Amino acid sequence: MSSTVTTTKALQLVKDTGNETVLSYQAAPEYRFSHLLPTFSQDGRYPPLELFDHVDPGSRALTHENPNAFLANAIVSDLTPRFGSEIRGVNLATLNAEGRDQLALYVARRGVVTFRGQGGFINAPAERYLEWGRHFGRLHIHPTSGHPREYPELHLIYRDGFSTFNYELDQNLTSTVWHSDVSYEAQPPGLTTFFLVDQPPTGGDTLFSSQVITLKRLSPSFVAFLRTLKALHSGVEQANYSRSGKRGGVVRREPVENVHPLVRKHPVTGEEALYVNRQFTRRIVGLKREESDAILNLLYSHIEKSADSQVRLKWEPGTVVIWDNRITAHTAILDFDLPNMNWVRHGVRITPQAEQPIPALDEGKPSP
Repeated sequence: MSSTVTTTKALQLVKDTGNETVLSYQAAPEYRFSHLLPTFSQDGRYPPLELFDHVDPGSRALTHENPNAFLANAIVSDLTPRFGSEIRGVNLATLNAEGRDQLALYVARRGVVTFRGQGGFINAPAERYLEWGRHFGRLHIHPTSGHPREYPELHLIYRDGFSTFNYELDQNLTSTVWHSDVSYEAQPPGLTTFFLVDQPPTGGDTLFSSQVITLKRLSPSFVAFLRTLKALHSGVEQANYSRSGKRGGVVRREPVENVHPLVRKHPVTGEEALYVNRQFTRRIVGLKREESDAILNLLYSHIEKSADSQVRLKWEPGTVVIWDNRITAHTAILDFDLPNMNWVRHGVRITPQAEQPIPALDEGKPSP
């Protein structure tokens, strides 16, 4: 092996210079989540993703006599009147199929839901994470990012005071990067699950924005115009960044670009949501560059500045957050990389894909 690239109090980023190029974080022996540290391997490439039929599990809960039965013994606190909830008293690790369907419907209606006291879920074997995620859709394998060895379906977030493979902030004034995950895919994610296995004692919060509320804030005539538009979402820049060698990423699947409606409709609730994000949306199809940039920059600024459509998640041990990626945007807040503070933020994302985005102009509106 080559010399250590990055050293921290607990973790090391090492390079294997054998027949394949592998970058992986290795932990001190006492680190209990060493099996969830990221590995980057160029041994083998993934073929392009194929389209598949997706049935949203929340649609099954619509016919349940009590679609909120999974909350029977829970304490529920709404974070804002229309967006975001916090729940205590539900054990995700023991939730059955019917309960998961109900959860999918509940998250679709609330946008983002935080579950506290989920040590049993977080401490389960990685195979349990996959079983959980497959209930909600086909698991996405990220084309460039690190994943645990043997578990490519798990997307990892890692940052300490010295290193990261997710973010490069040297040229930016802020750490906030608002986005909807991998929106460049033909079938972007739907119900997404995320949790931290290691975290700083303070900082590292996550912001979420309701794309349903941001859309409703706009003038009706402007929304009517936006419904007629489509935009290009691209994974090319993300892939090029990985190829640059700045973070140790690799490109296991060639980047794709796809065109999606600017306003999409949720397949279960029928709610309309704005569907653009600064990280992956590149241009509006059919408009001149100046026209496209003006509209997109207006929408990006609206998403980022509208505190009345946002919630802020403060992490505590045992927290699992589940959001509907079709109707929300989010950003991490990287405010914990202070000098001489060797703090780690290490998270796992389970990312089931959903349907191809449904245009708001589609007449096949489901029953709410």
